[in-house]
Amino acid sequence: MADDTDFDTWLGALLSTADRRDEDDGVWATHAGTTVTRATMRAEVARARETLAAHGITRGSTVAVQILPSFTLLWSVFALWCGGAQVMLFDPRLTPAETTRLLELCDPQFHLTSGAAAQVFTPFREECEVVVVRRKAGLPAQGDHRLIQFSSGSTGLPKVIGRTGSSLLAEVERFGNLADMPGRGEQVLLLSSLAHSFGLIGGVLHALAVGATLHFSARLRPHDLLRVMAERQVDAVFGVPVHYDLLSRVAAPPPLPRLRLAVCGGEMLAPEIFERFEERYRLRIGQAYGMTEVGIIATDLTGRDAPPAVGLPAPGILTAVVDGTLRVRLADDPYLHADLDGRYVDRWLNTRDRCVVRPGSGVLEITGRADSMVAIGGLKVDLTEVETALAEHPAVTEVVVVYGEAIEAHLVVERQVPRAELLNWCRERLSPYKIPKVFHFRAALPRTANGKLVRNRELLHTARERSTPVVVR
Repeated sequence: MADDTDFDTWLGALLSTADRRDEDDGVWATHAGTTVTRATMRAEVARARETLAAHGITRGSTVAVQILPSFTLLWSVFALWCGGAQVMLFDPRLTPAETTRLLELCDPQFHLTSGAAAQVFTPFREECEVVVVRRKAGLPAQGDHRLIQFSSGSTGLPKVIGRTGSSLLAEVERFGNLADMPGRGEQVLLLSSLAHSFGLIGGVLHALAVGATLHFSARLRPHDLLRVMAERQVDAVFGVPVHYDLLSRVAAPPPLPRLRLAVCGGEMLAPEIFERFEERYRLRIGQAYGMTEVGIIATDLTGRDAPPAVGLPAPGILTAVVDGTLRVRLADDPYLHADLDGRYVDRWLNTRDRCVVRPGSGVLEITGRADSMVAIGGLKVDLTEVETALAEHPAVTEVVVVYGEAIEAHLVVERQVPRAELLNWCRERLSPYKIPKVFHFRAALPRTANGKLVRNRELLHTARERSTPVVVR
């Protein structure tokens, strides 16, 4: 196993400006009309490192990075790592109260933000302002963790998760050992969040390691994405289900002769999106299943096995299914604060995902969340089952089902749907005690920083100003 010095050496070698003249003109990334060469990337990282050092950020410093998705974000993270700092990735969309709570919990010495620019969030931009705030009461790094991330927060307060340099490097090597990952000279449209393990490690760091070229889009409208894919002759797309849902709804997409890989991570992929995308593009969506605590766990990058299959365990990953849920072997506790839920026991992490192993092949099938089960009148209800039934309605584009005093559904629909129609639809597919009592119709459902749908009832209701409740009696 590599140590943290190996990570520093590896990253430093890739970002060094010395002896790189043969690659200076190579394209590292593009966005809109801007092309960033590898020489420019290295120069920007070196400049960012000098600027951050002038603010007093050195080896062992703890830095909360809350910068909008941009090249500036990447220069800053690379510079911090090269300088030996500990990076804490904060979502730039957090409210001031949420940001304060995380700052108090993690106690970094520095806080990097996008200043006033953060008021307008976009999927990606070229540059943005960086404001460096020194927190006098902050503490230096207490361990050898190089990256601090937070769980999705879909069911409550995010957990604080630490990744060492050795674990980051091991995951980069793990991706590199997957035969179908993009290689040198290939073009990758990266839609996955840069705050998510798959986007940052499987996307950015893997591309940096193998010499692939990254492409970013400022807009997520399907025709904008398709224009990038056609103009840049994209070989691979990395995204989450909502991206593939948008792309699959384009009736006549342009020819994309070089597109060979479309990989989905971050959330369960609905079978209907998988099927519709394959029909439109003659290409199956692959799976990259993982979690913040571990990184990549299992892959089926070419989509050989349709959902709910997520493929075989990634190289070096040991898994087990206990009481119907997936466990992953980890040498160290990933949580930096108390694991109040008891998910990490005897070096096994409970993913809380229900899993079945296909006999003979060893392919993992993720069939839902173990904690989606609720008891109503002594009867068990799987909220995922209710979601699946509603999602099959032709007018429903997104749905989350939660339980409070009763089962309630939060939906995005393409047209007005009478409550009688939804009731009849549910009655045909669900037992009476499983049918939602309340429906909330919304223009959009809230998502976490990782692109996952929020499934916490209280958090959903804080965003209900955009919803119109319909009470079904």
